[in-house]
Amino acid sequence: MTFRGFPPSAFSFYDGLHADNSRSYWLANKSVHVESVRGPLDDLLGELADHGPFHVFRPYNDVRFAKNKPPYKEHQGAFGESEGGAGFYVQISAEGLMVGAGYYAMASDQLERFRRAVDLDATGGEIERIVAALAAGGHRIGAISELKTAPRGYPKDHPRIVLLRRKGLMAMRSWPVAKWMHTRQVVDRVRGAWDACADMNAWLDAHVGPSTLAPEDAERW
Repeated sequence: MTFRGFPPSAFSFYDGLHADNSRSYWLANKSVHVESVRGPLDDLLGELADHGPFHVFRPYNDVRFAKNKPPYKEHQGAFGESEGGAGFYVQISAEGLMVGAGYYAMASDQLERFRRAVDLDATGGEIERIVAALAAGGHRIGAISELKTAPRGYPKDHPRIVLLRRKGLMAMRSWPVAKWMHTRQVVDRVRGAWDACADMNAWLDAHVGPSTLAPEDAERW
């Protein structure tokens, strides 16, 4: 089906879940999630199929080994990966819409290649300029986490130490709830935010690429 936007009930569903993250709320409002969140999200991903295929994350938290963790996620996300390795993420929540692109969490072999490329003046200077341009254009730069100091083998005063400390590299845009989210404008906003990351993703695909290690849960995003 053609994507027509996320209805207001999609966001109010997550407002309610934030106030009452319980099984009783979920069961009473499950149809709202199906019709107002999951259905439109599937339609949106169909419009963005060139960035997929996508994995839509489960709405439940794994609470088996975590204390005081709510049973349900207060957002709905989906993740796609290009042939080169770059990932594309989209998420809806009570706060609005969030999208990201890049290598959010790098495996150990990817980190080794990433740091080696960042260390070299030619390739490191290139990605530094790309990231600076994205930040100037409104993207937030981040990763799953970062070291507090320089990684082993690299000086603490390295000119690109901020990049070297990261355990991934991604660029993200987020928007608070707005009327345009109830329309097809969402398609253009998401695609535009992802397309702006093309140079960063091309650099990452060329100098880092997919991991050759056993895959971990894609829900690292």
